[in-house]
Amino acid sequence: MSYPTVEAFVGNTPLVRLQRMVPPERNNRILAKLEGNNPAGSVKDRPAVHMIRRAEERGRIRPGDTLIEATSGNTGIALAMAAAIKGYRMVLIMPENMSTERRASMAAYGAELVLVSQEEGMEGARDLAARMAEEGRGLVLDQFANPDNSAAHYESTGPEIWRDTEGTITHFVSSMGTTGTIMGCSRFFKEQSEAVQIVGVQPEDGSSIPGIRRWPEAYLPKIYEPARVDRILDVSSDDAITTTRRLAAEEGIMAGMSSGGCLHAALRLEREVENATIVVIICDRGDRYLSTGLFEG
Repeated sequence: MSYPTVEAFVGNTPLVRLQRMVPPERNNRILAKLEGNNPAGSVKDRPAVHMIRRAEERGRIRPGDTLIEATSGNTGIALAMAAAIKGYRMVLIMPENMSTERRASMAAYGAELVLVSQEEGMEGARDLAARMAEEGRGLVLDQFANPDNSAAHYESTGPEIWRDTEGTITHFVSSMGTTGTIMGCSRFFKEQSEAVQIVGVQPEDGSSIPGIRRWPEAYLPKIYEPARVDRILDVSSDDAITTTRRLAAEEGIMAGMSSGGCLHAALRLEREVENATIVVIICDRGDRYLSTGLFEG
């Protein structure tokens, strides 16, 4: 008998209906795509495995090579898992203010961590990754410019949602970090129906929401195509935190702050429409944020 490896269980995550946070009299549905059910606990499992798999197929890498990536957390954990599965050395560069659970998860999978200051942030992490690659210290998969990132969602996330909603989805709400999720899903949905509205979520000016970015122009992900997003909603840190706590307490779904930000935007959208099926990406699990105080208060 042949048994699958853990790689086979990336994707096909649950799509569940929110019961208490949506007023029943409005005849709208908000469906949550629970990406925390992936093996390494986030939506980033999909592009992590896909980027490595495609790089192998093109002959760019082979087991034993060193991979380098700048990450704020979830991509790093997912890449560390994928590297462990496939036999690569993984070097991850991240801001020092990321949660201890994230760092510990990466280390548990055998990754080497390199920290930059909070002030340098993700921009500094990306610059350091590029310098290390130039020095010949490894290959950067570059989630921000790699089309295999968005292709993972075009080939899996989008089709899963279309299948599970039986093509009734009217609005798709996703955070914007690397923008891989929203780019890949938008491309798929628009091929099925131009009527599906694609809504991106970013932090409002002055707010910080882990996993969602408002990039300076020079650091905009190269895979990002503005025309694929119909609307962008800004969310405050306070609203993201409050909604994350409500999601756990009222719906039994414990997730990270970026998911709360997405859901806050989806709830705002829900008040504007009728007879809608709104799908929101719940990016990861909340247990990797316990040390940050996210669920205290």
